[in-house]
Amino acid sequence: MLELQNVVKHYRVGEEPIRAVDGVSLRVDRGELVALYGPSGSGKTTLLSLIAGVLAPDDGHVLIDGRALDGFSREELDEYRLRRLGIIGQPGDLISGWRAIESASLKLWLAGSGDGNVEVLLERLGLGARMRHRTEQLSMGERQRVMIAQALSTSPALVLADEPTGTLDTQRSLAVLELLRSECHQSGTAVLLVTHDPQAAAFADAVHTLQDGRFVDHVPQPTAVEEMT
Repeated sequence: MLELQNVVKHYRVGEEPIRAVDGVSLRVDRGELVALYGPSGSGKTTLLSLIAGVLAPDDGHVLIDGRALDGFSREELDEYRLRRLGIIGQPGDLISGWRAIESASLKLWLAGSGDGNVEVLLERLGLGARMRHRTEQLSMGERQRVMIAQALSTSPALVLADEPTGTLDTQRSLAVLELLRSECHQSGTAVLLVTHDPQAAAFADAVHTLQDGRFVDHVPQPTAVEEMT
């Protein structure tokens, strides 16, 4: 589904080059959940932007189903982001004044697909009683879960999950990780999970650590809580 072939993205600040992504190769197949760890500044956000087609690599290729993103037209990129790609962003990205179910349905409306399974997703995320509440009435953790429902609403082929459990407690984090794993294995969705949460290792089919723009051989060890999942 997703393949990165020796992808490079460098920036220059003054005279100093910043190797945000420095020769990364990765494959995520349909029905596979891959966890990506890394400290702040390791290149994770740049990598997600490359996969989303927001940035173009300086070298190498990002392939979706065998086709390089740099060969997509603008219309094809828009269609890819709307229908085939789900991005779990940050809770601050929700529109003020909108109800939770409206925010979760945004991509479906843009795609002209009605309300789909949004209510079911919100129920599974523990928001059944909160779906009519407006953004400003929701906690940050609840807003995060609305973003997750929005990303999954179109049944995308690929999900990029950027710290989806960052604002959640342990119980909610486990529920979200289980939902993502379920989407992978039951729906054939490919998921790339960028996280600081060591619990994710117990749910992932593969784990990688990014440091200074490159993969390194370090896998966070699961704790007793994770081993019970």
